[in-house]
Amino acid sequence: MTTPRFRPDLASKLLALAAIALWGTLAALGVALNHVPPFLLTGLALLVCSVMALPLSGFQLSRWKVPLPTLALGVGGLFGFHFLLFVALRHAPPVQANLVNYLWPLLMVVLAPVFLPNMALRPVHIAAALLGFAGAAVVILGGADAGSVGSNDWGWAWGYLPALASAFIWASYSLLTTRVAPFPTSAIGGFALVSGLLSLLCHALLEPAAHLSGRDGLLILAMGLGPMGAAFFLWDKALKLGDARQIGILSYLTPLASTALLVLTSGRPLTWPITLAAVMIIGAALLGARGR
Repeated sequence: MTTPRFRPDLASKLLALAAIALWGTLAALGVALNHVPPFLLTGLALLVCSVMALPLSGFQLSRWKVPLPTLALGVGGLFGFHFLLFVALRHAPPVQANLVNYLWPLLMVVLAPVFLPNMALRPVHIAAALLGFAGAAVVILGGADAGSVGSNDWGWAWGYLPALASAFIWASYSLLTTRVAPFPTSAIGGFALVSGLLSLLCHALLEPAAHLSGRDGLLILAMGLGPMGAAFFLWDKALKLGDARQIGILSYLTPLASTALLVLTSGRPLTWPITLAAVMIIGAALLGARGR
């Protein structure tokens, strides 16, 4: 009987798809926990993630030890991405801010030639970037929400800026992890631990004290185990096994799942600007894929 041959390319795609499915729930959970201060929410969820990583390292914290530049990259990626996303969801219409944040897969394709050697930026990449950012403009200019904080007649809210910054951070983190010295996937537990403690320190210094209900605790636990936990480990393993550009292209399934779930749970209507912007942003990824 022939033993099935292990295919790293297929395995990487399956792992990435599993991470993407979990990330599809992140914005909906973030909106449900909108009343929890962002530093506190980020810190607690990342500490849950760090505890989750213990079995992966055989309960040996020594396996979390990585060079300082790698630790700085991991902390910047995990802490920066999630804190800025939660800020964005509070200060811009959530569905629209979520779509702007999901420019990160496009940025992975476009920035790959900048961060990775032997990759050229072709005209098709530039066209994909223009289409994707045009989609973000449609989201912002056509996304007025009278109930959003800081919005005006054109639908602008300052929360779109942290949404875009969050996208850039995650794209950069995903690409740069392939350039630093190899580290075990379980070391992400160390990234999460440092990031979580940093977030809680910022909460203690900068945010008012908050009371958490039992429901809040369960939602934070779900967030830390799923989109801010298992998804990290699946994503890291996928990047180690496969092509970062192909994985970035698969990521365009995330805005579909995330936006659909957010519309469903928030009760906001699926307006034509949101639909058009989603099509433009996802289409940009498909266009960028042709330039590989």
